[in-house]
Amino acid sequence: MSILIFALALFLCYAGINLYTVLSTKDRVFSLSEKDRLSPAPDAILVLGAGVRRDGSPSNMLEDRLLTALELYEEGVCGTILVSGDHGSDSYDEVNVMKKYLVDRGIPSQCVFMDHAGFSTYDSLYRARAVFGATRLLIVTQKYHAYRSLMIG
Repeated sequence: MSILIFALALFLCYAGINLYTVLSTKDRVFSLSEKDRLSPAPDAILVLGAGVRRDGSPSNMLEDRLLTALELYEEGVCGTILVSGDHGSDSYDEVNVMKKYLVDRGIPSQCVFMDHAGFSTYDSLYRARAVFGATRLLIVTQKYHAYRSLMIG
């Protein structure tokens, strides 16, 4: 019986934290069609890493993020993109894949900055401010991840 009560308490704690996270950040989560809500303009569009295939192409999730960043850039939302991801070994490199993807689609190389030590959402957000000096970021990720990203930020 005590195990059941503990499990229920644990579940309620988890659900409460998630509910708090969503409710406290939902006014700062928006879709591409709502980009006019950005005022003032961000210092950078931050694209969070999300996996690279063995052939060196972005995963579907990462490609979705990159296409969103590309559209935001092309619509003049911000002229600077910071790609942040895992490049902890020679055999795995999210950031160069992300930059190449964006440059191959017309974004000037000098507009895409790379953070090679974005091993987690926290690392990416911390380094965007501490290393790259960005104080106002437009974080590009999927909606389910946006709430947690904003809470961390």
